[in-house]
Amino acid sequence: MTKQREIILLNIAGEDKPGVTATLTNILAEHNVNILDIGQAVIHEDLGLGILLEVPEKSESSPILKDLLFKAYEMGLNIKFTPIPEHKYEEWVNHQGKERFIVTLLSRKLTAKQLSKVTRLISEQGLNIDLISRLSGRIPLNNGKQNKSVVEFWVRGTPRDIESMKTAFIDISGETGVDIAFQEDNIYRRNRRLVCFDMDSTLIQAEVIDELARKAGVYEQVSAITEAAMRGEIDFNESFKQRVALLKGLDESVMKEVADSLPLTEGAERLFQTLKKYGYRTAILSGGFTYFGNYLKGKLGIDYIFANELEIKDGKLTGKHVGEIIDGQKKAELLKLIAFKEDIHLEQVIAVGDGSNDLPMLRLAGLGIAFHAKPKVKASAKHAISTIGLDAILYLLGFRDREINM
Repeated sequence: MTKQREIILLNIAGEDKPGVTATLTNILAEHNVNILDIGQAVIHEDLGLGILLEVPEKSESSPILKDLLFKAYEMGLNIKFTPIPEHKYEEWVNHQGKERFIVTLLSRKLTAKQLSKVTRLISEQGLNIDLISRLSGRIPLNNGKQNKSVVEFWVRGTPRDIESMKTAFIDISGETGVDIAFQEDNIYRRNRRLVCFDMDSTLIQAEVIDELARKAGVYEQVSAITEAAMRGEIDFNESFKQRVALLKGLDESVMKEVADSLPLTEGAERLFQTLKKYGYRTAILSGGFTYFGNYLKGKLGIDYIFANELEIKDGKLTGKHVGEIIDGQKKAELLKLIAFKEDIHLEQVIAVGDGSNDLPMLRLAGLGIAFHAKPKVKASAKHAISTIGLDAILYLLGFRDREINM
């Protein structure tokens, strides 16, 4: 009768200190043990180490476990041994190749309620959590407004009903105040190369045309048209012409005044510094105006700017525009054009926006993000960020704070 392979799972817990893993694996090395799997986590200086090992064919496990037990006691560690039947190990191996997904939770402060609801849904969908990792830095207790708490789950399996799961994620997000991103773990997720942004109410916390309208004394009329257009109630091109017409006679110098006072969205500078550092290309695709896009290009180092050109004669706005209007469909066409020029697959593109005229490019991009968006846009986009700043995009790419803050 063939001897069954001896497979043992070691679980080691205790105070984290230098040399723990080295000391224990040295004992295993002395017994010529094969390592089948290993994982380690440290939470608040408390170590959890798991090692799945195979005892050599002509050896016995007793001397190995005795040496480990003695050394663990000497180091003040708790150690547990669990025999794993060979058929169970083979079942585990055969789970390889199943679909993998990344679930990212983003919040100002992560709560047990948020985790409970998300993990229960993951379980109900027949998915298994392989790994949980914190991407954000250690959280101070007294800086609530700017806190970021971001956790990433690596899950395996095939969701029973992916659409109902996404709907449930949206419900949990609205109920508990956590953003939830669900992405397939594929080569594109790890290799995004181009990020395209809407400008107004995305890169900046303002609608530029509304700010110009304040200076022209027509804010109420323009604002009403803007809101209706963003909700998708008015054709964008027509609303654009109506709003620009109301700016007729405004002095050109007012544009610089407005540009100098534009408030950048939280996290914008941190995001662009990191994207530039790691070689990402960036673009503004906006239904706003080129003057302000170029202002942001100089401030943030953006590679491409596509926006609408206001006609100016004798130092005054004429109430007309120059060239083709950049609406939602044009944004999507420009995104494809830039991706082609950069030799980038559309799955490698991220698009970020807040309005209904951003939906065509959000749907086209591999990662479309509705940022602090209107409810209709948030429900239609693949992903949504509503709780923290633009630098949340970095976490969806898998960045950790220690990599961002270098």
